[in-house]
Amino acid sequence: MYIIAGLGNPGREYAHTRHNAGFDTVDILADKNNISIDTMKFKALIGKGMIGSTKVILVKPQTYMNLSGESIREVVDYYKIDAESELIVIYDDIYLAPGNIRIRKKGSAGGHNGMKSIISHLGTEGFARVRVGVGEKPKGYDLKDFVLGHFSANEGEHMQEGLIKAVGATEMLIEGKADEAMTRYNRKEADIKEEDASTNEVR
Repeated sequence: MYIIAGLGNPGREYAHTRHNAGFDTVDILADKNNISIDTMKFKALIGKGMIGSTKVILVKPQTYMNLSGESIREVVDYYKIDAESELIVIYDDIYLAPGNIRIRKKGSAGGHNGMKSIISHLGTEGFARVRVGVGEKPKGYDLKDFVLGHFSANEGEHMQEGLIKAVGATEMLIEGKADEAMTRYNRKEADIKEEDASTNEVR
């Protein structure tokens, strides 16, 4: 069984903001696999279902981002899962451009407050995560205002691509294909385009 947690903030005013990329990814994953995320439990909205042949619990903490660890810890404890092998956390990354994602088997919080909370409550950094690029903060912008802001039309198109990639990466992690997923997705869009151009070049 896997617990798949997408991070974000509850409330209509935060819907589809940069900081809610985790929520958006989990919603797409739920729709794709006919899972309803409609039960309020463990300070979160959760949904139970199957992805392929694997049982999953989809989690959207309702504690607000900075307290995400409170909810995740309750879910982990209740289902008695091993966080280091059965937990996947999906969240936004301002160091990646919209459309790009990164997969890691473990790692630090990287300055992300939601991840800081989860690591603190679980007492480990050794769980899988999918980071969804939302773009770098422009010079002079307040970070809080930026991550709680919405995407431009152009950014929104790239974000949809990134969310679909994040869903695919999560499904590969569930299948035990972490290394393959990292090879496929942990590249900059420019590198992929350059590779495609090279592949199509007439020699």
